Amino acid sequence: MNVYDFDGTIYKGDSTRDFIFYLLKHYPKVIKYIPAFLFATIKYRFGIISKTKMKETLYRFLNSFNDDEINRIVNEFWDEHRKNIYGWYLKKRDDSDVIISASPRFILEQICKELKVNLICSEVNKENGDYIGLNCYGEEKVKRFYKEYQNTKINEFYSDSKSDTPLAKLANIAYLVDKNGKINKWVL
Repeated sequence: MNVYDFDGTIYKGDSTRDFIFYLLKHYPKVIKYIPAFLFATIKYRFGIISKTKMKETLYRFLNSFNDDEINRIVNEFWDEHRKNIYGWYLKKRDDSDVIISASPRFILEQICKELKVNLICSEVNKENGDYIGLNCYGEEKVKRFYKEYQNTKINEFYSDSKSDTPLAKLANIAYLVDKNGKINKWVL
């Protein structure tokens, strides 16, 4: 089985950031949530709040939409942004692939179904933006992987971030993807 991070790895950019900018462009009513998020970002940078709490502040925009609206908006977003999936991944993709990401399910679920791959990610309540459990990041990715796939070996692992070193150490071979989508062997 091959395992991939999503943002910056098989997707050129950050899907959450791109989704927020998409919302601001097409649904400007969400701009009212930006000041609180900027304040939360400052608090996070100074170690006052956790990364999860900062992100929950960002996801408060979900209060402005019902479930059907969010699903429709996510569909529209992927209609415009699926082109950001790297071609190398589309050629290599396999039904047994696992995408593991800190990005929330409500953003990634549709594209992963379309790609016909398995998804492990951060769980966020679509009604209020609160996390359900921990942010799927760093060591948490390892815990989530083993919860879903006990005793499963990772053949190849791909990521753009050293924060994924815990998963990279589990793989037979690991690769770092640079910002241009170039794949390099990961030296651990």
